[in-house]
Amino acid sequence: MLAVSAPNREDERVNIRSVLLVVHPSRPAAAVLAEAAREWWERREVRVVELGRIDEPGYLAPGAFDLAVSLGGDGTMLRTVEVAFGGGVPIVGVNLGRMGYLTGVEPANMEAAFALVAAGEYQVEDRMALEVEVRSADPTVGTLSYHALNEAIVERESHGHTIRVSVAIGGKTFLTYVADGLLVCTPTGSTAYNLSARGPIVSPFMRAMVLTPIAAHLVFDRSLVLGPDEDVTLTMLDERKAALVLDGVGCLTLREGDSMTCRGASQPARFVTFSERDFLAVLRSRFRLADR
Repeated sequence: MLAVSAPNREDERVNIRSVLLVVHPSRPAAAVLAEAAREWWERREVRVVELGRIDEPGYLAPGAFDLAVSLGGDGTMLRTVEVAFGGGVPIVGVNLGRMGYLTGVEPANMEAAFALVAAGEYQVEDRMALEVEVRSADPTVGTLSYHALNEAIVERESHGHTIRVSVAIGGKTFLTYVADGLLVCTPTGSTAYNLSARGPIVSPFMRAMVLTPIAAHLVFDRSLVLGPDEDVTLTMLDERKAALVLDGVGCLTLREGDSMTCRGASQPARFVTFSERDFLAVLRSRFRLADR
């Protein structure tokens, strides 16, 4: 079970010496906020570096910064998780997007949020991520490893064609799917592409994986909710190529015999919050749900 938000104890407070800013590249409002964020921290003698302007190769190594700040929408937050993952670095998300599932701070409250972080008056909410391994049918190609917060997707590259994918769960063959694609998502990612594919919504405070087919050409087209240690392996069965997409970013092309394995990552993504987040209230708000 994931840790529900709980106040930091005195001995858990981070001495913030270095902050990484991850800024949406095409929103002027994000650039303005980035400058304000830089000035706020630098007045307190904290080193600030902005992703995209880094000229020190070792800066993004785990432990190289104490706090990450995302300035954008959920997409920018996913990019920030990618950069900060593995170092146990907490992330403050400032929302400039539409949905804001992951970002918890509105722009007008940014500096107030920084003040709370600097004073240690915040909570850390851990979210399960996926560990993704890709194995090529070519023996000369090594295994590639990735992490994803929302989902890993194998989907067709050519319109008008399906792909054939063998699915194994826990090392045992389950079923061959003929579909436009398949996705494996975390509870956090259950409200992203998985929801559009009519998969279930899963509480982000669980550790679980959801396997959801995309436009399956089968009688059985239901999602499966699995444990985080039940490795899910997708293997390409024919010559039709598929794209591997992690958190909305295309990574590589999968060919016949190539496989992707997903499992729950041993380390979580870490989000800064300032009160216990009511997941159901967020869901009701974002989808404008109301009692009838």
